[in-house]
Amino acid sequence: AKAIADFQEEVAEYLELHRKLDSTLPALSKDASAEEIDQHQRALGRLIQQARKNEKAGDIFERDVRPVLRRLLYGLFTGPDGQKLRMAVMEENPGEVVKLVVNGRYPDTIPLSSVSPQILQALPPLPQELEYRFIETSLILLDVHAHIIVDYLTGAVPR
Repeated sequence: AKAIADFQEEVAEYLELHRKLDSTLPALSKDASAEEIDQHQRALGRLIQQARKNEKAGDIFERDVRPVLRRLLYGLFTGPDGQKLRMAVMEENPGEVVKLVVNGRYPDTIPLSSVSPQILQALPPLPQELEYRFIETSLILLDVHAHIIVDYLTGAVPR
């Protein structure tokens, strides 16, 4: 429970930074074009990258929470629906074409994998600005407004 609480505290700190930086950008109109949305997303991504330039893997998925999350996921992937869940994760998984880099932009040309409701229910909840996604066997934390990889957890899907 402490590891999950610490993780949620790290997420809250990131979210505070995200919102602070986002508030410095001009607000998007309700009928913003795809180009305007992309420009806003990239500008926010650059601000976050600058503010977090010294961050590395494990700064949000801290050492204490990693084994807890891996155990939760291991239970799902080896449970009764495990094979089906693993196939669902791997079906849309972009694989090694996405380089795992903290603050790296998720490629625009690679579709995002979906994450099943069972997996989302097992993992700690996230604010709307962040989503869990899978790349190969790693779980990533994706900032959907800036389209960047906030952190990642390797070995999240057991082989």
